[in-house]
Parts: sequence; structure tokens; C-alpha cells
Amino acid sequence: MDVSDESLAPAVRSILATARDRSGSESAVTVDARSFSAARRAAERAGQIPVIAEVKPTSPTAEQTHTGDPVEYASKMVEGGACALSVLTEPSHFNGDTKHLTQIREAVDVPVLRKDFLLREAQLNTVAADLILLIARFLGTAGADSLAEMHTAAVKKGFRPLVEVHTASELEHALEIGAQVIGINNRDLGALSVDLSTFESLAQKAPSDVTLIAESGISTPQDVQRMRNAGADALLIGTAIMSGDIQETTSELTTPQ
Repeated sequence: MDVSDESLAPAVRSILATARDRSGSESAVTVDARSFSAARRAAERAGQIPVIAEVKPTSPTAEQTHTGDPVEYASKMVEGGACALSVLTEPSHFNGDTKHLTQIREAVDVPVLRKDFLLREAQLNTVAADLILLIARFLGTAGADSLAEMHTAAVKKGFRPLVEVHTASELEHALEIGAQVIGINNRDLGALSVDLSTFESLAQKAPSDVTLIAESGISTPQDVQRMRNAGADALLIGTAIMSGDIQETTSELTTPQ
């Protein structure tokens, strides 16, 4: 597969083309990562649902663009009960910035995921984070390192990789390379449609010792409970939180109904 693959939505092909052109750094970064598993367990002990709340200025599928202070957004998410944060660093399509991630990580005490379209090891070196997103669909394609190579490199640098999958074959590949934290994306990158049954189907195929994150299309407490019933250890929620009162919505989605 390459960026001209017609099975991908045009917006996704554009994102990938941009990702291939983005440079990284040859100066290796090392991270003393905050523990996501500890944060998740702490949330559950406190009677909360583990949610990774996402600071998301915009996206190709979003109707709004948020131009406020990312640190303020992040602080409200943590105050609302998020056990971890996700920060977009892709600049061209999501208005993300690695500087925002650094500022947020300095301002909060929860683990922070770098959400970006990373294809080569050098791109891991541009900013420190606690977790790093690796998208199985895109790695191993033309101009990209393999998923195994990126996973190994991320672990050596101190990151906790979150490997994102959308199909059974991608899940199988993620398990083969030793992924311990797997995000199941309910969004089809071809049609950009969302179907929560994607998580329900794939979660059944994952071993019990893997941490499963439900991603995309989660906007209500009912969606949260549906994903938890299907085996989600945590949920990554962006648009629903960014679209409303951030602290109030985060609290609503982290509070068991």
C-alpha cells in the first residue's frame, strides 16, 4: 500500500503524503515515561472509567476548529477525571504542534500520548511523551519502517507504544510483534465512517493480558458502557469532549452511570 491506495479516504491519503515528507531528528530522545497502567488502575480504584481525553484542535472529520490554549483544555480534562491525555502533534491536518505536547506534559501529572502519523524512527525523536501512537495500517508501507521496527525503537527510547488496529489481520500482526497496549479504531479509514461494533468484534480475538483501548465514535455514557461491556480497558475520546464543556463532558464520560 502507498499513499495513492484508493481504499483510503482522500483526506487520509493526504495525511500520509504529508507524513512521508516530514523530517524527524537524528538526535535520539529518551523518556522516563509515566505509567499508563498505573494511571488506569488508579482511576478504577477511584470509581472512575479510565478515559484518555484528547486535545484535538481540529481534524478532517470535525466540524469545529478550536483555537484556545491547549494547556487550559488539558487541565480541564484532568480536572474532569481523565486518567491520561492524548495530544495531536500533526500540524497540517489537525493543527497540532509538538510544543503543545511539551507544554501540556509539563502542566499535568497524568500520562500523555503523542497522537501523530509516525512512519520512521527519526520521527519518534522530535518530542518526549509517555505513550506513542503507532498505526498498524501505515507502517511497513512504502517509505515507512515496519511496525516491529517502530515498536522496538519506541520501547528502547522509553515510550509505551499504543498500536492502533482496525481489522483482524492488523490485530494479529500487533500481537505477533508483542504489542501490550492496543487501540481498536472504530473508524474505517476508507469511508471515514464509524461503527462501534468494530471494537466489539475485534476485542473478542484479543488475549486477556493485553490492554485494549476503544477509539473513535464514543460520545455518550451509553457508548462508554457499550465499549466497557465489550472489553475496553480504557477509552480514547476527543471530539465529544472538545465539542462541549470540556470539564463537564469529561466528568460525565468518566463517571459510571
